[in-house]
Amino acid sequence: MKVQKDHVVAVSYELHVDGKLADKAASEAPLEYIHGTGMLLPKFEASLDGKLPGDDFAFTLTPEEGYGTYNPAHLVKLPMAAFQIDGKTLTEFLVPGRVLPMLNSAGQVVQGTVVKVEEDSVTMDFNHPMAGKTLNFTGRVESVRKATDKELKEGLHGEYLPPEEDGCCHKGKGGCHKKEGEGCCHEGEAHEGCCHEGEGCGCKE
Repeated sequence: MKVQKDHVVAVSYELHVDGKLADKAASEAPLEYIHGTGMLLPKFEASLDGKLPGDDFAFTLTPEEGYGTYNPAHLVKLPMAAFQIDGKTLTEFLVPGRVLPMLNSAGQVVQGTVVKVEEDSVTMDFNHPMAGKTLNFTGRVESVRKATDKELKEGLHGEYLPPEEDGCCHKGKGGCHKKEGEGCCHEGEAHEGCCHEGEGCGCKE
């Protein structure tokens, strides 16, 4: 069975960036996805079209085909007050290189990397970690099967289902919260379990 739309594809691969191994999936624990549903980078999926189980692949994606070019405008300095709870700074999370999920003012979840911590501010980089990078993939198609109706409706791992009400980072009456009435992160306030970005907020791990 060949790789085609609405089929579950399992691939093992290695990703090299700037001459170094950046990511991999071994054959005993391959990456699985539903082909043609936008789960992976479009050019990644297109490079696998028509391949059969056992076929090897090797291709390169430019920054434009991968995670885009680096945008300096996405380097943002936030006030330290945005990372405080009752006047106490969440220093355990403010470590350069740490990635924090946050909500922007439009209510969208964005991943920000802590770049620099100063006395009264924190510089966050909201570019994708692979932005501006050329991606070199090599690997093998491990298996291909037709997706079930349930998988097409709910996603391979339930990713198409609506989020649980007690999950993290839902917009509710009070803003972003973990549970109704608990750990609620209101617009303009700081509560345990949340970090702010502008007028929005993001739940900590």
